[in-house]
Amino acid sequence: MSAQTRIDPRGPRFGAAISALLLLVTVYLGLVAPAAASFADRIVQPGFLLLVALSALFAWGAFAGIQRHPYGRFFARFIRPRLAPPAETEEAAPPTFAQGVGFAVTLVGVVLHLLGVPLAVPVAAGAAFIAAFLNAVFGYCLGCQLYVLLLRGGIIRRRAVQG
Repeated sequence: MSAQTRIDPRGPRFGAAISALLLLVTVYLGLVAPAAASFADRIVQPGFLLLVALSALFAWGAFAGIQRHPYGRFFARFIRPRLAPPAETEEAAPPTFAQGVGFAVTLVGVVLHLLGVPLAVPVAAGAAFIAAFLNAVFGYCLGCQLYVLLLRGGIIRRRAVQG
């Protein structure tokens, strides 16, 4: 087994702050959107389109790795060089798993919205917002905690995330 990739924990927190802001906007747009009767009306609602974009970003982080995510690249290129070295680093696997959880939550909202479920967009965006907010403000990553629980329970196996 190869060594685990270590990352600056401030990078995922930076990405979570951007995600939280965009998810909050998505909640708002989903709540103020008029009820759409037709499929064509549902797919052009701004809240839905933003949720689709955020879902794609979560997928990018989950499948390509958080180091290759646009927020991670921006942090590494423009912000990290201006900061002191981190006091400690963390494994990349838990935040990468957390991106997968964000993808799953937002994808459910996308699919349910397409099926005509009222409030699917703001509820899914709200759930993802809570997780992103906790990470951005308090450094508490719900997806990372879920990763550890599933690892300890033997439901998933530890895997190396390549940098």
